[in-house]
Amino acid sequence: MKSEIIVSAPQARRLFMHGQGLLGSDARPCTASTLYRVVEKLGFVQLDSISVVERAHHHILATRFRSYSPALLDRLHVGGRLFEHMTHDASLIPSIWFHHWRHRFSRTAQSAWWREKLGPRPERMLREIRGRIEREGPLMARHFEDPREEGGVWWDWKPAKFGLEYLWRTGELAVARRDRFQKVYDLTERVLPTHHDRRISTRDEYVNWACQSAMERLAVATAGELVAFWRAITIAEARQWLRSAIARGEILSVKRESLSGRREPAFALADWRKRLKRTEEASPDMRLLSPFDPLVRDRRRCLQLFGFDYRFEAFVPAPKRRYGYYVLPVLQGESLVARLDPKLDRDSGVLSVLGFWWEPGVRVASDTLRQLEHSLDRYAAFVGASSWRLSPLARRSIKRKA
Repeated sequence: MKSEIIVSAPQARRLFMHGQGLLGSDARPCTASTLYRVVEKLGFVQLDSISVVERAHHHILATRFRSYSPALLDRLHVGGRLFEHMTHDASLIPSIWFHHWRHRFSRTAQSAWWREKLGPRPERMLREIRGRIEREGPLMARHFEDPREEGGVWWDWKPAKFGLEYLWRTGELAVARRDRFQKVYDLTERVLPTHHDRRISTRDEYVNWACQSAMERLAVATAGELVAFWRAITIAEARQWLRSAIARGEILSVKRESLSGRREPAFALADWRKRLKRTEEASPDMRLLSPFDPLVRDRRRCLQLFGFDYRFEAFVPAPKRRYGYYVLPVLQGESLVARLDPKLDRDSGVLSVLGFWWEPGVRVASDTLRQLEHSLDRYAAFVGASSWRLSPLARRSIKRKA
């Protein structure tokens, strides 16, 4: 009888951090090529409209490159090396995988919800939208009139917006770029001329790609985590793939241990021990993570591997928030050591730390405080602030722990 293979929380955490590009220094040069390689290593970069300090996609990449420039990401998108579409949310994705998204396009095309939203004469409206973009070039939703006498609430899109989104979600249109975070739509063949007509993958190829690519980035995962990575396949498909991959010797059935000592059934890459030996040492620098960083996106995994119970509270009523509206996890080495609530005043150019909380058990020495100051210096420079300051509450919290 074979003994169980145990992957400890520190081992799983290190492999996961390696897959997320958060081991080693963030001082490496940031060029279009190195940035693209990091996006591919991550799998995708989530887009988000909240801009309390800086938008999520730029923040996620700046955490991995101290010299990151948002213009580089825009260049990769406009140049066609990345395309925008849905994973678990709107994301920028390497265009080499565009053909796999045709499975999502087909699913949307068959959606009764979308067909209902398009109104009683959808084909005529869609034909008119396609025709205008074909003749006039890239257009935004605001270039189309709303025939309704009165606009609805903010989420009640005008018919043309539903049409544009439907054509984007079914692959006929692509997002050519963002203008003040608003989508600019164009024909897919013009946005992605070298990718739009690639042969669609079979369902088996699609499932194989989704599972393999997710495992490469997670290293140790449950079947549910594989499904959640892309939100592309079913749990039954993931389990069938895992059975086949185990039979081929590519995947091992293991027990993943949490920091609390609890063990749960999981799966690991067959060479996970070799990969672990090749990982870099974690940088001692502090990094302020985006609330949408892939390291903390899965709250359950974050708690198991880091002992960090994180909840994004922007959509929680203010009286019920435990910490704040846009709280950033603070990473140092391989630990999440604190969280802070920032606010950027763009008129004065001041980055304010409204609240700060050390995690239980964190030992705060003078070097820890210097690292915190350096991380705030770097973050302020990244978001365009001329200076940063601590609120009295944040200052007391930092000193109380120290």
